[in-house]
Parts: sequence; C-alpha cells; structure tokens
Amino acid sequence: MSQENKNSLTETESEESFEELLNKSIVEPVYLSPGEKVEAVVSQITRQWVFIDVGGKSDGYIVINEFIDDEGNITIKEGDTIQAYFLSLRDHGMLFTNRLTDDTTGTEHLEEAYHSGIPLEGHIEKEIKGGFAVKIAGNIRAFCPYSQMGLHRVEDTGQYIGQRLTFKIIEYGKKGRNIIISNKAILEEERQKQKDILSQSLKVGMTVSGEITSIMKFGAFVDIGGLEGLIPISEISWGRVEDISSVVSVGQKVGVAIKKLDWENDKFSFSLKETQPDPWNNIGLKYPEGSIHKGNVSRLAPFGAFVTLEPGIDGLVHISELGKGKMINHPHEVLGKNQTIEVKIVRVDEDQKRLSLALGSDDKDSEAVDYYRKQRAANSEKSPGSLGTLGDILQAKMEEKKDGYDG
Repeated sequence: MSQENKNSLTETESEESFEELLNKSIVEPVYLSPGEKVEAVVSQITRQWVFIDVGGKSDGYIVINEFIDDEGNITIKEGDTIQAYFLSLRDHGMLFTNRLTDDTTGTEHLEEAYHSGIPLEGHIEKEIKGGFAVKIAGNIRAFCPYSQMGLHRVEDTGQYIGQRLTFKIIEYGKKGRNIIISNKAILEEERQKQKDILSQSLKVGMTVSGEITSIMKFGAFVDIGGLEGLIPISEISWGRVEDISSVVSVGQKVGVAIKKLDWENDKFSFSLKETQPDPWNNIGLKYPEGSIHKGNVSRLAPFGAFVTLEPGIDGLVHISELGKGKMINHPHEVLGKNQTIEVKIVRVDEDQKRLSLALGSDDKDSEAVDYYRKQRAANSEKSPGSLGTLGDILQAKMEEKKDGYDG
C-alpha cells in the first residue's frame, strides 16, 4: 500500500471518529408534559432542593421536604434512582415532585395530579358523614370515604384525625369542586410493588413472618409484608379449633409456612400449625399399644366416639367397643361429649395419623357403661336430663352397692 493511500485511510478514520464523537456529544433536551412520570438519578442534595438528572441536557429539582421522614432524616442519597412527576418549568429549571406537598402544590397542579395519578399529601382534619375531611394543597378541602382510608376498615376511625397521609385524587369536580381522594389506592400500589418483589423470592414450604390482619369463622388473614393470604381454620393448630380468636388475635406477630402461591388469581394460603412441633412425631413412644391414658370425648359419631388425648392427638373408640358385647344404636347411649374416660391404645397408625382405642379398665368401665345404659333407659321414661360423666355413674354404682351392703 502506498504512503498516499495510508494517509488517506488515516484521515478517513480520523474524520469518522471525530464525527461519531461529535454526534455523541450532541444530546437533545428532554421535553415533558405536566404530570409525566420519569426515572431520574439524584445528582445533588442541598438544604432546600434535591437535584435530579432526567437525561440529556435536562436537569430538574424537587423540594427536599418530600424526602424527609417523621424523624427528620433524609431518605435518599446522591446516586439513587427515583421516580418523579414533572410539574412545570420555572425560572431556574424543571420542577418535579415525588408527591405533591404544601410546598409544591398549587391549585393549578391538582387537575394534573388527578389526570396523571400524582400522589399528594393531605392533612386529615376531622370525621364527617361517610368519611373524612382532608386539607390538600394548603387550603383545599377534599373528601376521603371510609372505604378509601387504609387497606382494611378499622373500628377506631378517630385514630386517623390529625395525621398526614398520602392520597390520590380519584374524582375531580369542575373547577376543583367535590374532590374525592383515596389513601387505599396508594397503599394498593405499594403492595403491588412489594408483591412483584416477593414473587421472585417466595417458594411453597418456606417459613415467613407476618401479622394477623383479620379473623373470620373460616380462618385468619395474615400480611407477610406486602402480600396477604389466609390461614384456614384447619391450619391454625394441630388440635381441633372451635374459636380462632382463642388462638390468635388481630395485630399478633406470627411465623407461618407457605402452603399455596397463586399469583395469577391473587390467592395465597399459609399454615400456622406447620411452624409448631407435630404432636404425631414419635407417637408410638408416647402412646405405645396396650398403654392406658385419660382423654376427653370430643365428638360422637354413629360409628364411635372420638377421644382427645392431647391437642392434635385424637383416637376412635369404635361403637363395637362401647357396648362390651351388648348392642347399642349410638355412642351417646353410653357416653357424653366432654366426658373424661380412660382408654387403651389398641393400634397406632403413624402414616395415617390414626389411633384405634378401647375403653381402658375393662371391668370398671364395662360395669359403668352397662349401668349408664340402664339408668338412661329408666330415666328416659321419667324426665330428660344429663346423666353425668362416666365417672359420676361409676361412683353412683359404687354407692348403690355400699348401701346394699350396709343394709
């Protein structure tokens, strides 16, 4: 290659490189519409302002009060990426907001906030019919219905009075009249963000911390930090639960195991009992076959009586074991619910978590059951009523024998 061609090639490369560099250095300014949401980097923090880089040759600023928490701490730092809403052009730059406050809100921004979904701060003044009167933009009165305050309705609505919370305008009447705002909309957005993050990390079987938010007849709802789901009544305890409120209370911190994560249908279920020791572990050691134990009759069914030995451990005394060779039509003929009796462990099925039981002390219980039957038959012709426990009946039988002996 000749020297002339080499020089020509070098000049071409230099020219192209210079042109590329020139193009890279020319950046168009960013043009935004009021209410437009942007992602920006915090470039500088001063006593009054937070300056942000929104790309190109465009910089903006936000009142620093928007980033100060209740303790007076600044919640961001230089280099952080934030989301902000463009409000307007001012003499010294582009004014943005993270949420509208008294410092940044003018009445001219309220309609923009409504159309663009810009959050705004409000001071809850008082409770009125159907909800709360809230001051926004310094001196504009808005209305927040009960249904739009918080994620869950609370009994003590007075706790909100005097608070400053973040809202969204959900209705905006002509010329700013009849402004209706929602705190719930803000919380639901935050929850959705947290849920998106949790969906990347949560797995079925994990144990997580949460807080009981409400209690129903069929279970308790628990919030695990951005995601709320149900603990069914069957997952509250290893034992039978009649009243969930006797086990957990609203506001209680609990550890729960994840049972189901249905992100598509927004359904999640948890288990409280699986975070507790399973009473069926080593069941054969605690209740070996042939051993005698006391228990409470928890349920009577046509085929037998269920007896609770301890919370979560129930066994069945089959109806054929109750008559002791004599035909009975239903267990309630010889036993009563909540009655304390002695039972013998006949068979232990660890895999199916089943215990087969028989009445414990054969002679004593057989005699008591037989006496119970006779007394029930005799009294049914006279007057209805409780016959007492098996122990009461046995005691009565013994007293009867004693009286006969003394006579």
